[in-house]
Amino acid sequence: MTVDDAVRARILELCEERGLSVNKLCSISGVTQSTVNNIISGRNNSATVTTVKKLCDGLDITVEDFFSSPLFRNLEQEIK
Repeated sequence: MTVDDAVRARILELCEERGLSVNKLCSISGVTQSTVNNIISGRNNSATVTTVKKLCDGLDITVEDFFSSPLFRNLEQEIK
């Protein structure tokens, strides 16, 4: 799994856990729907730390909580 795949999966996982739609997450976090849709669809392969932080703020979690998921263990090597 790449880091982009893990970020995408983590966003969806957190939305599901909280019963939030992606649209609602965008609304409460202040991140545009197009940005989140591009991350979720894989069209944006470089979610910024600032975007992740805003999403975390909307979810009322820390960045550490976001990345503490098992999804981020054993990621593929990014440099090839």
